Amino acid sequence: MKIPKRIASTVINALKGGVVPRVGLGYIAVGRTNEINALLHDVSIAEDGGAFFRFVVGKYGSGKSFLMQIMRANVMDRGFAAADADLSPERRLMGTKGQGLATYRELMRSLSVKAKPDGGALPLILEKWIDGIRSEVISEGTSRENTFFDAAVERKIYEKINSLENMVHGFDFAAVITAYYHGLSSGSDTLSASAVKWLRGEFANKTEAKEALGVNVIITDDNWYDYIKLMTAFLVSAGYKGLVVMIDELVNIMKIPHSVTRQYNYEKILMMYNDVMQGKASHLGIIMGGTPQCVEDTRRGLFSYEALRSRLERGRFATDETYDLLAPIIRLEPLSYEELTVLTEKLSEIHAVLYEYEPRITLEDRIFFVKAEFERVGAQTNITPREMIRDFIELLNIAYQHPEKSFPELMGEESFKFSESSGDNGNNDGFEDFEL
Repeated sequence: MKIPKRIASTVINALKGGVVPRVGLGYIAVGRTNEINALLHDVSIAEDGGAFFRFVVGKYGSGKSFLMQIMRANVMDRGFAAADADLSPERRLMGTKGQGLATYRELMRSLSVKAKPDGGALPLILEKWIDGIRSEVISEGTSRENTFFDAAVERKIYEKINSLENMVHGFDFAAVITAYYHGLSSGSDTLSASAVKWLRGEFANKTEAKEALGVNVIITDDNWYDYIKLMTAFLVSAGYKGLVVMIDELVNIMKIPHSVTRQYNYEKILMMYNDVMQGKASHLGIIMGGTPQCVEDTRRGLFSYEALRSRLERGRFATDETYDLLAPIIRLEPLSYEELTVLTEKLSEIHAVLYEYEPRITLEDRIFFVKAEFERVGAQTNITPREMIRDFIELLNIAYQHPEKSFPELMGEESFKFSESSGDNGNNDGFEDFEL
């Protein structure tokens, strides 16, 4: 495998620590083809001016965050901007202490495009938009040396943002974009920086915003979703296909101790869901990730809010075997034995690149490892890819440091010898017809 050491180090260290790496996902991606294709179909609808809202549901370590990060890379390749945030006690969708605004700020901090995939892309997007307008003005016959060039650019800006003014809070959003251009053209870093600060939701009160930019509105807990839609429209005018927002760790809403506060957060989800599904949003995608309990618990989860339960609950005909990937909730199924074995192959190759040695883990070793993991008590229903990956990387680390020992010896199976009968101990565990 040809992979830069920097990326190999990030991948191995992140996975060993139980988190999803932000780079190098393509080197370790296996399975989830149906789920990815379903979400990419949604993305194609958003590209055509539609919108979508999906929940990705799976146990801790089942691959929710991984799937969302894969989608993040995919949508940027397709010309979208992407923004992601994990909910926490400090970041919610609504709150009495600015927790909703904190989520918006995190989304803006993580805003990424293909040219800047690691976040912080807002200034780049603004500059690209201004450069595009300048190029249009030049193509229409007004040169940069013309004394009326700046006036022509400003006129074109007003033409472009006129559609934004018709949206909720659009007039003030347009005024801030214009202020950014004024700061850029006049060399006033303070003015352009103030505009970026406002767009990121970082003004503490309206007085500060009025003094800095002449606008009487700031982004708050109550209105931040409106500005997500405005930002989406602005991104489209800047030449992007739209915006995909990914919000993970919905379980932190379920953990809110006060029922009224939980309900406010579920009301916010309902409002966003209705807005998207009713066609009131354009070029926007929202993906939320959570555990089955935080969704289906009728006492504290999403389903405790009847309006959400009635919209999201599985219908009469879908089952665990014939599930509906076009429904609002995508439930992650366990990876197959074959997929997990392929994953261990990728990990062993990346590990070998990182530490500069020839891989000595055989296919038989890897199959035996996967089989041994699933033979643990309760593993058939409780084990997750995260646990298996951490165990396997630990084995790779130990094998690298103790080359005198065989892989089975490191697993405590000194008498292990792989054969056709090794997968048949009288248990119907799915390995009898194991093929790669």
